Amino acid sequence: MNEKDILKKLIRNDALFKKVHIISQTYDIIPNKNHLGAYIEYQDIMELRDDFINELVDSIVDWIYSSEKFCELKKSAMDRGKSEGAATQEVGRKARNKFRANHDEEKLMVQGQLGELILFHFIQKCMQAIPLLRKMKVTTSPRHERFGADAIHYKIEKDKNIIILGEAKTYTSKYKFNDAFSDALDSIVKTYYNYRNELDLYVHEDFLDDEMNAVAEKLLNNTLENVEIQLVSIVIYNELENLQKVDEKSIKQQIEKIIEKKYSKFDNSKINIEKHPILNRITYIVFPIWDLDKLALEFQKLL
Repeated sequence: MNEKDILKKLIRNDALFKKVHIISQTYDIIPNKNHLGAYIEYQDIMELRDDFINELVDSIVDWIYSSEKFCELKKSAMDRGKSEGAATQEVGRKARNKFRANHDEEKLMVQGQLGELILFHFIQKCMQAIPLLRKMKVTTSPRHERFGADAIHYKIEKDKNIIILGEAKTYTSKYKFNDAFSDALDSIVKTYYNYRNELDLYVHEDFLDDEMNAVAEKLLNNTLENVEIQLVSIVIYNELENLQKVDEKSIKQQIEKIIEKKYSKFDNSKINIEKHPILNRITYIVFPIWDLDKLALEFQKLL
């Protein structure tokens, strides 16, 4: 596998990212590098909220199945006599059922997986890295513990084998942003120190395709050359500051100022790079959503 092979396997989901605005810039936070801000897009003074939710629900199948597995399941359904359209619907239904499988039926709480789904797309779109392990398979398997990292992706860049570990934190209720951000940092550091032990549980299981299994085995055996670990932490939170909805440009300026303020108000002394030098390689994503609890409920209804 080479860099071109990785790029061919990427799921970019351009339709989804037409509904999400992404800012990449240097914020007032360490490490001093570009980090990301994101928010749901606007058209004039209307937030494209429903479009965003619909695109996310449609993309669940990409999170659950690789394109190869999707084609295999679709062909199997067609071999049983289904039309191509009906077969596609069947695979999508199976994917949504898997997404729901580990939730309590009386209280379907999806905000955690909502964050993980968004993270999955951000890593592919912004970091150009494909899933090394499809965590959703582990989550819905009755025989396995839940995989620790929310995402573990892989890419080849300038002859380096880059492993990207991702954590998603989604907060629908009122809270202190700095506490949430600090919690996200603690979580990603813990993931970094434990991911090898966790990944070792799933090599040679049905959670990795053959090519990814070979990569994972080399990684664990220390025969994968020029390895570099990178971290991604996304904080999706319920924003409370009111927006003055005069026109699209001013709305976006207000949101971007809010994101800048969130970054600048975090206490850099809590980012202990001296103790955890891997934090030099972290990329933060701050994603404010207004009435996030309502968005999660709308997302749940469409599952």
